[in-house]
Amino acid sequence: MNRDLASHHGPITDMFSLYSPEDWEKYCLSVEQIEFFETNGFLSGIQILTEQQIARLLEELEDFFDSDHLGRELWHEYHSNESANPDQVLFHALGAWRLRPGFHDLLWNPAFLVPASQLLGGSVRFWHDQLFCKPAKHGGVVAWHQDYSYWTRTKPMAHLTCWIGLDQSTVANGCLQYIPGSHRWDLLPITGLAGDMEAIKSVLTEEQYASFKSPVAIELEAGQAAFHHPLLVHGSHENKTEIPRRAAVINVLRNGVKSFSDEPLLSGVPAIPSGDPISGPFFPLLFDKTETG
Repeated sequence: MNRDLASHHGPITDMFSLYSPEDWEKYCLSVEQIEFFETNGFLSGIQILTEQQIARLLEELEDFFDSDHLGRELWHEYHSNESANPDQVLFHALGAWRLRPGFHDLLWNPAFLVPASQLLGGSVRFWHDQLFCKPAKHGGVVAWHQDYSYWTRTKPMAHLTCWIGLDQSTVANGCLQYIPGSHRWDLLPITGLAGDMEAIKSVLTEEQYASFKSPVAIELEAGQAAFHHPLLVHGSHENKTEIPRRAAVINVLRNGVKSFSDEPLLSGVPAIPSGDPISGPFFPLLFDKTETG
């Protein structure tokens, strides 16, 4: 079996420079940025990666497209195409941090951790990572959804998602789209993650349905990120362009969130009894707010 990098709760390469807390201040969000997030449920255009870091991650990512890659038994989920349509491909996988050092160390990137702590309002604990990749010419959709609808096995709802572009993402190649303010909606039923972009509309009120007339397209340069609230409705359309649209996603929660299930929280991970705080080797504490002030 391939060495499981989940046993390392800290950087294992020099990919990201970890300085003193004072040096991390350059990554802090402004008051205006935090207020924008609270009002709209998202914040975009945050620079997370350099060109060299992107190149390292893309090199590691290329291995994963071969289903017989080293460490394949460590994934929590692995879908070479989550869509049922071979002409609309959506590569989706959970657990890259366990397999390769670059994706492992991405979790400890201060350019991600400092804003995440501010938006969560406390210490940052890892929940799980994801890869979402749409190939050139035949990339599929990510249907409209709320992340927390898939995460109700945890309580309270104190989660945050960071979506990091590994390519330039545009309307043409299927960038993220947000429904501003939808983070104030109630939890919606799950209507599917791939295939039918419009499935969610069957469970909306008339007022909610009207909001889909004006989604916000989140166009990003490679290495930029968008943060969003766990109830914010989001999705992305097909990629029919000549360039791929690849992204790494880090999902985190505020330290202290508890398990709400006696079943394993992720496939292949030991169960945490319902009512116990989420912790352990697969859910490391990434940023301790009590130590940084």
